[in-house]
Amino acid sequence: MTADAVNSVPLWLLYDDELDAWRGAQSPFIKAWLNEHNFKAERHRVLLVPDSSGALELAVGGLGKRQGGLSLWHAAGFTERLPPRRFHLAQQWSDAEATQLSLGFVYGSYRFERYRPVKSEHAASVEAPLNADQSFVVSAAESLKMARDLINTPASDMGPAELAAAARQLAERHHAEYRQWVGEDLLAAKFSAIHAVGRASASAPRLIDIQWSPANGRDLPRLTLVGKGVCFDSGGLDIKPGSGMALMKKDMGGAAVALGLANLLMRNNIAARLRVLVPAVENSIGGNAYRPGDVLATHKGLTVEVGNTDAEGRLVLCDALSLADTERPDLIIDFATLTGAARVALGPELPALFGSDENMVQTLARIAAAEHDPLWPMPLWTGYDDELGSKIADLNNVAASGFAGAIFGALFLKRFVTETPNWLHIDLYAWNPKERPGRGVGAEAHAVRGVYRYLVERYGFA
Repeated sequence: MTADAVNSVPLWLLYDDELDAWRGAQSPFIKAWLNEHNFKAERHRVLLVPDSSGALELAVGGLGKRQGGLSLWHAAGFTERLPPRRFHLAQQWSDAEATQLSLGFVYGSYRFERYRPVKSEHAASVEAPLNADQSFVVSAAESLKMARDLINTPASDMGPAELAAAARQLAERHHAEYRQWVGEDLLAAKFSAIHAVGRASASAPRLIDIQWSPANGRDLPRLTLVGKGVCFDSGGLDIKPGSGMALMKKDMGGAAVALGLANLLMRNNIAARLRVLVPAVENSIGGNAYRPGDVLATHKGLTVEVGNTDAEGRLVLCDALSLADTERPDLIIDFATLTGAARVALGPELPALFGSDENMVQTLARIAAAEHDPLWPMPLWTGYDDELGSKIADLNNVAASGFAGAIFGALFLKRFVTETPNWLHIDLYAWNPKERPGRGVGAEAHAVRGVYRYLVERYGFA
């Protein structure tokens, strides 16, 4: 036990099937206290137990039924239910469980305070167990907070320029190379689709490029992350209804996840040469907005007929993916709040996972599930590919069919990854739409932890 633990309150975390045995080993007073409060170790319920003087002797937290393994979500709800004291875990946990619990306590303490600071100056804290991977917990907590803050910030303060500034700060922190193509520079570099989507905004469209390598990393494999950075999506001339625009500040969730993941990888010195590409735009309406029926040139050389200006995410991604593909990296992963169809199919908690190799997809899904950051494999069904056809261009940005929208989005992007054999596409929501213990309504950094664990297993540390 550490010195901090001696001066802190013991916190017991119990599954419902452990409660009777634990209660049997307690004093008559504690047994009576538990009975009086009808404590049954319900998930996230906390019971504070006083001593004979009325001071806090210990706290008991419920883990509920034992199913699916212990995760950060078991712990995330306790921080807001405990009084503003310091606690330590009273039991021994495995290394993996201790790490999950430690991250959960930190995750549950997250508050977005940019516009309305939390009034309370004090909050409960739980000392990390000695066997927790505290280096991972600290770096993951920082990376997840970064992504959530970016997503939660409204477009008035997180437009393309501000997103680029955040990316630049990240690059400078890790001594990475940074560049961007802005406005007319996009046309000169043949990123015409990015320019078309963002040109009607008062904030110029841009393509952000971060490149990093660990020391002596010249011979390491290349890894490229691409994140959709649509900072606000009105739908363009195919305008969304008001209700459809309400959450569109989160349409840059893919970029936020890519940047958060990049921070985690760089902080922990992944053994790969990392590149991060973020097309940052606002899909606005104006006299110079791109139109349904327009034909756009792309970096890949393919022409795209615009069937719908509200399918803008795949248009900005296609140029970024094409640039990534020119290097033929070992792996490209793109993250995007791409389709409502993925949410219809899987709901807000399960990002859809597509990939060029089935074994790779299944491996990532398995590792992400073990990290309690699930991804759900979906098929790249080539039988639908012809429905992206156009009579006047190489392809259309939307399909003729109203079905299988998430698959069509993935198939469209696949056309722009032709040289790189290993490609993964993650269609995520980046938002928690309901209030849950330790997970308030707001930004959710889907896929960061699961993909990180996969990449660590794939590349190791430098």
